[in-house]
Amino acid sequence: METNAQGRALLSWRSVEAAFASVCKAHVPRPGQPMARTREEVAALAQADRHESALMANVILPKDIGVTYSMIGGLKEAKELLRQSITYPLKFPHLYSEGIAREAVKGVLLFGPPGTGKTMLAKAVATEGGATFLSVDASVIENKWLGESEKNARAVFTLARRLAPCVIYLDEVDSVLSSRERYDDTTHGTLTSVKTTIMQEWDGLRTTGDRVVVIASTNRPFDLDEAVLRRLPRRIMVDLPDIETREEILRVTMAANRVDPNVDFRAIAETLEGFTGSDIKEVCREAVVRIAHEKAQELETGAALSDMDLTSQLRCVTAEDFQEARKRLTTSVSEKGRELARVWEWNDEYGEIKKKGSETPRHNLAMYL
Repeated sequence: METNAQGRALLSWRSVEAAFASVCKAHVPRPGQPMARTREEVAALAQADRHESALMANVILPKDIGVTYSMIGGLKEAKELLRQSITYPLKFPHLYSEGIAREAVKGVLLFGPPGTGKTMLAKAVATEGGATFLSVDASVIENKWLGESEKNARAVFTLARRLAPCVIYLDEVDSVLSSRERYDDTTHGTLTSVKTTIMQEWDGLRTTGDRVVVIASTNRPFDLDEAVLRRLPRRIMVDLPDIETREEILRVTMAANRVDPNVDFRAIAETLEGFTGSDIKEVCREAVVRIAHEKAQELETGAALSDMDLTSQLRCVTAEDFQEARKRLTTSVSEKGRELARVWEWNDEYGEIKKKGSETPRHNLAMYL
């Protein structure tokens, strides 16, 4: 066995792996490798507490999440910020172990209009970082019985520590941690007590070595008070996609479909200003199924034989299919809406990614506030 200058034994990583496997009957991952757990092993971690066990339906293992950064069109700046603040520290903790670097970011806020990709980004963070994904919203925490809501809130964090590395995703965080003046004091102070419990558990992440991070999302960031924002030092707006992002979303979404080589994705993207990423995917879906509808009608009228392999005979998606889909569908978010204007204004004051401006002149925000 090799020794150092002080005569102490030097252990190789191989010997550590062998010892761990022998004693714990499990595999210890090397730095940068995701923690390999089975669903049964994860469920066993929560068996001792009924509140933790109740959360298992909201747990997704890294290998089952199914979303990576490459699957998300556009949002380059947001993805890079998330890589640097969360993915790298989760994936390579040994590189962030010296001095103040050990105090990893424990909270990130993703905010913006609905349908712009906030949940997909959070899932991609967990996948790329090899972390378990624990999705939580108000319905998971709130309980009509006195004291149960606080226990549910505490269980979120105790379970996350057991599952570490883990991403806690607080969806619609404003419904749980909104500013104090929005609270209903008629419910035995439950909401205030739940908020206090979450804050205390959250602060515990900042003082331990647990590889647990909170990603919160909201469409209404202006409803969060400063106590919450202090725990979310990275605030990333996920805005309506610009033309480059819309074009990339089209290309990524249509990658598995046959598309006519004459289709100009840039030209199609120009017609989709104001559409969210979710809206654009629906346009793509409508364009593709339009072709299937044609063949279905042929089968129904007897113009085609049912035993034929019609799937291989489906034609390519054309520009006309996209045009017809665009006529059928409208945007789910209005750029002229009062709430979106407030989100943009909040981002100017608190957000990291500043809005670059709309492709067409926008009305003065003041008229919507």
